[in-house]
Formats: sequence, structure tokens, C-alpha cells
Amino acid sequence: MPNPHLSILVVDDAKFSSAMIGRALSQAGYQDVRFASSAAEALQQLELRPASVLLADWLMPEMDGLDLTGRVRQLDETADHYTYIILLTGKEGDNVLVEAFDRGVDDFISKASMNEQLVPRVYAADRLCNTLQRLLQENRMLVQNISSLEQRNLVDPLTGLGNPRYLKQKLADSLRQVESRGGAVCYLLIGLQEASTLRQQYGNGFYNELLHGVARRLQQLVRPLDVLARMDDNHFALITLLDDLQECSPSSFKRLYDGLNLKAFKTSEGFITLKAGISLVGLDAKSLPVEPNTLLDRASALLADSYASGRVTALRLPLPQ
Repeated sequence: MPNPHLSILVVDDAKFSSAMIGRALSQAGYQDVRFASSAAEALQQLELRPASVLLADWLMPEMDGLDLTGRVRQLDETADHYTYIILLTGKEGDNVLVEAFDRGVDDFISKASMNEQLVPRVYAADRLCNTLQRLLQENRMLVQNISSLEQRNLVDPLTGLGNPRYLKQKLADSLRQVESRGGAVCYLLIGLQEASTLRQQYGNGFYNELLHGVARRLQQLVRPLDVLARMDDNHFALITLLDDLQECSPSSFKRLYDGLNLKAFKTSEGFITLKAGISLVGLDAKSLPVEPNTLLDRASALLADSYASGRVTALRLPLPQ
């Protein structure tokens, strides 16, 4: 049975199409259905009240469905919410769909099969939304519980990530794992180049909000088993274990770099674009033994090159002499 109170927002510049969708959803038992005739209007409504499911036409004037998806994901970051996004499309082809999925779209409905696909796809979204919102709630509770644990000195209270002490412990553990099991470890230092300027311009409250947004963005971009930490007000760090040292290269982390530099952060002061640098140091068992502080120092020394070049800078540690 559908959840009659599932919040649905339909975005379509064609009134006839919106009316048809609204009628089908109403007949299926959904009562909380809102409508917007443009992406801009949809964003205004979502600012006031988030929706669980967003049904949007892919092709709209001024802002299409993919651009709308990106803006909605930014809203989700600040609201600690997840919006299930379904695009209505007449487009075909795997390349088109792969691009859309990569940009955050959850599902598609073909306009040619609208009558057959609409309600079943919303049913499926309904079930997934319940799970997603429950997981978000559990994650919020987990962060709160962690802060009260005896080991809270390993947790950054602002972001819920690990702190520098936690990172050093995990880095030592990772080096031991590479030594005993093989593979490679890659340590990344992520610097916010204009952090001090932004803090002076907008104040501490804004800056804490921005750091929290950066932490959430990084969590979305890294793998589930990667170790993520906040080092200080200007730096985050990441540890990732790889099968081969060749994977510890700038190209492997381009998505991380682009995710921070090319996508603005929504804050109480509006959308803020950051300039972030990333340096990485990688090694495998051939370069051991090595102290964790060696990786930290090498990555720190490389970060200025990343700021200057506008790209990820990398170093693979040589064999010990």
C-alpha cells in the first residue's frame, strides 16, 4: 500500500502533463502532491518544505532536469535530507542515462510509457524513501552518540569525522596492513585555500556551517571504507587502501577534486565556491618501514603545488635507502 502522506513535487512547464501526472498519483492514493511550472519555482518550494520524491521533466527552459538535480542535491546537503529524483524523458541511449545517474538522478520514466511506468516507479521510490530517511535518522543519532562516548577525543565534534589523532592511528593501522597483506596506501591532504579569508569575511558561525558542508560533500565522494578526518580549520585528510600503487595517481581522485572545486556550497550567505587543493602520497610494501608522520609531512609540503597548479599533486615514496 502506498504511503498517502509521501511528499511529492511535480516539476513540468506543460500544464497538461502536470495535470495528467497529478490525476494518476491522486488515483493511486497519494495526497501530498505539489506542482511547480519551472525549476526555479521548484527550488523555492523545496527551500520552504523538502519533498521525498521529485518528478521533473528533463527538458525545461532556463534550467533543465540535470541542473535542477544538482541544485536539489545541494539543498539536501544542508537539510540533512535525501530527495529521490525521477526524471521524465524522451531521451534514449546508455551514454545519456549514465551521465544523468552520475549527476545524481535516481530513476527515469519514459514519456512514451508514462501511463504504465509512473505509478509503479513512484511505488518503488516510496519504499526506498522510507529506508533512506530512516538511515539518515540513524546516522544523526549515531553522530550524537559518538560525541558522548568515552573515545570522543578521536572524533571531530563539528563534523563527526575523525580528528588528527584518529587519522594517525588509522594511518599506522593501514601501513601495518600493507606490510602484512600487500597492496598500497594512499594518503590525501585536502586544503581549503581561501579558508581564512572566508572566515574573516563572514564570521565563525558561517565558517562552521561551511566546514560541515565540506565534510558532507567529502563523505558523498569517497568510498565507504575510506578513512576521512578533519585536521584543522583549513584541512581535511583521507586514507584509502588500494590494490596497486599505480592507482594512487591524480586521475584516480579527479572526481574528488572536481566535487570540491566545481560545485558550489549552499550556505546561509548564499552559494559559496571554494578553491581546494589536494596532495597525495602513496606507497606500497616495498617502501616500508616508514613513519606515519613522514606521509603527513610530504603531503603538507606538496599542497602548495596543488594550489599553484590547480590540479592534484602526487608523490610515490621511493624504496628506503
